[in-house]
Amino acid sequence: MNENGIDIVLAIDIGGTFTKIGLVDRQGNILYNKVFKTKAKNPFAEYKVLLKKQIKTLLSSTHTNHNILCIGIGAPNANYNTGIMENPPNFRWGESVPIKEVIMEIIDRPVYITNDANASALGELYFGMAKQMKNFVVLTLGTGLGSGIINEGKLVVGANGMAGELGHVNVYPKGRQCNCGLKGCLETYVSVTGIKRTVFKLLADSNEDSMLRNWSFDSLTGKEISKAALNGDKIALEAFHLTAQILGSKMADTVAHLEPEAFILTGGLSHAGELFLKPLIENMEASLFNAYKGKVKVLISKTPSSSAILGPAALAWQGLEIRGN
Repeated sequence: MNENGIDIVLAIDIGGTFTKIGLVDRQGNILYNKVFKTKAKNPFAEYKVLLKKQIKTLLSSTHTNHNILCIGIGAPNANYNTGIMENPPNFRWGESVPIKEVIMEIIDRPVYITNDANASALGELYFGMAKQMKNFVVLTLGTGLGSGIINEGKLVVGANGMAGELGHVNVYPKGRQCNCGLKGCLETYVSVTGIKRTVFKLLADSNEDSMLRNWSFDSLTGKEISKAALNGDKIALEAFHLTAQILGSKMADTVAHLEPEAFILTGGLSHAGELFLKPLIENMEASLFNAYKGKVKVLISKTPSSSAILGPAALAWQGLEIRGN
């Protein structure tokens, strides 16, 4: 605490479905938070008005002894260096979204921004299960596949602020169409959307009875696929097997590049637990160079999705540390 009150940061997690904002102290305690629909298919101008209103409402609920030092933002395709969301998939906000600039117009504080998966990695480093680690990779297995890389205790951002996009490494050169414009990206196979595409291909190519035949593509969720697999549904089990095979192979490639201590999985696909974790580890180990075998952990994050703002909060606190505050 300083003479002006308790030091806190404003954390903002921008998702394609929901935006989460909150006030977080240095220990990772969430003091206040709000969740509202992003409406990413609507114009960005509408979102700016909504975001300003929600932030003002949140700030009006704070005590006078709270001192907001800075702001941390996690958002899809957010550039750490420029503060711009560049061609964010699943958003209709244009190719270049000046999100940092907009936030600074709402509240006059330093702003730190990175992509949502990078923020998740920092959240695990500061407040989660990676507190004792210096080298690890977070994989967010949600609508798409995001990744955040921590090397020697620091976030890897790259020369132009966009490092760590493992969801867009290539699996098959002429494979599935990705929203990024490329074909065969990892996230088109390994994500909630990816496993749904696998399920529907398996259903189309088989006469096997499956409880998943009752679902449309849009209504099917990762949770329902997990439920079916736990009940012994052969289509669901095969979908998880194929997904684990592809991701395990690419994780082995990542080990060769980085030699992390662990991979930490978050997001909807990770909720399948051991059903997904066991074949994933087996496939990764089978593809590893001998020097790495048995040395890399694969863990499922214990941080609930409701605490997504802890990642942007960690980014903000790290930014202050770098500045010497």
